[in-house]
Amino acid sequence: MSKPRINTMEELSVAIGVSRPTLSRYFQDPTRIKATTVARIEAGLAQVEYVPNFFATRLNRKSTGIIGVIIPYLNDLFFTKLLEQIEMAAMAAGYTVITQCSHSDPEIEARAARTFMSMSVDGVLVAPLGDQSDADIQEQLSQRMPFVLVDSRPTTMPAVEYVGTDHEQSFGLIVEYLCRVGEPPVFLGMPRVNFNANQHESTYLRMMAEKGFEPTVIGTEALDDRGHFEAHGEAILDDCFSRGLYMDRSILCANDRVAIGALRAAMRHGLTPGRSQDGGLRIAGHDDYPLCPFTTPALTTVEQDFEAIGKAAVSRLVQLINGAEINAAKPQVQLFKGSLRLRESA
Repeated sequence: MSKPRINTMEELSVAIGVSRPTLSRYFQDPTRIKATTVARIEAGLAQVEYVPNFFATRLNRKSTGIIGVIIPYLNDLFFTKLLEQIEMAAMAAGYTVITQCSHSDPEIEARAARTFMSMSVDGVLVAPLGDQSDADIQEQLSQRMPFVLVDSRPTTMPAVEYVGTDHEQSFGLIVEYLCRVGEPPVFLGMPRVNFNANQHESTYLRMMAEKGFEPTVIGTEALDDRGHFEAHGEAILDDCFSRGLYMDRSILCANDRVAIGALRAAMRHGLTPGRSQDGGLRIAGHDDYPLCPFTTPALTTVEQDFEAIGKAAVSRLVQLINGAEINAAKPQVQLFKGSLRLRESA
C-alpha cells in the first residue's frame, strides 16, 4: 500500500506526534535532540511520504549550505566537466551547488549574481565572461559574500581571488611543441571577446618573438554571425584553404572548439591534418575538450587540470565562508599547469 503523503511540517508533527520545533531541529541537526526522539522521528518518517522543504529547514541557520556557481555557456562541455568537479568537491564538503548560466550575456550574468545575493547563499564561484562583465555587480557580490573566480580572471576584477590554469605555461607548451616538430604555427584566434583566447594570443606572440619567428594571426574578425567557436574555426579555415593558404602549415587554434571547426574545414578540402610526418598541415588546440579523443583525426591539445581546479576553488571558497581573511592588496591566485596531449592531428 502507498504511504500517506504529508505536505507540511505541521501535518508531519501531528502524524508522528512530535512538536514542530523539535522536527525543525531534527532536520537542521539531528544531534541537537535526544537519541530516543531521533528514533521516534525516523520511525514516523518511514511510515509517510514527506520531503522537507530545503529552504525552510535553513531559515534559522547562519549558513544556507549552498554554493552558487555562474558559468558562461550551457552547451560547452568544458564547463560541464569543470562543473562536475566543482559539484563533487562541494558535496564532499557538505554543500549543495546551484548553477546559473549567463548565456554569454553580461546582463544575465549580473542577474544571476543578484539572484545569489537575494538567496543569501554562503559563497559564489564565477566563471566570468571577461572584461565585459558588470564590474559594479561583481563588486557588490564581493562585499556581500565570499566570491572566487574560476577559469578566467578579467582585468576589471584584480582584487578577487582566482583559481585556474596557468595559461602562459599551458599554451606555451603547444607553441613550443609545434615550433619543434614543423613550420612555426599560424594562430587561429577568434573575435576578441574571450579572455582566455586573448591570453593565448598574447602568449603565442610572445613565444614567437622569443624564438625569432614571424607570427601570423588569423580569425580575430568574424566572417559571419554564426558564432565564435566551431562555426568560426570552420569558416576562417574554409576561406583560407579556398585561397590556397596554410594548407601545409601548423594551425594552432585559440581553443579546442575552434579547432574542431578547423578539422571540419580540412575535411571539406580533402586535407588530413597530421598525416605527413615531415611538415604538412597540423591542427592543434587547447583545453582537452571531452570530444578531442574522438574527432577525426583525434585532436592534439593541452589538458587543463579540471579536478585540481574544481577542488581548489571549492576548498578556497569554503575557507572564506569559514572566516579566512583576504589580502585585498594581494588576493590569493592559484594556477595549475597544463599537460600536452599528443594525438593524430599534430
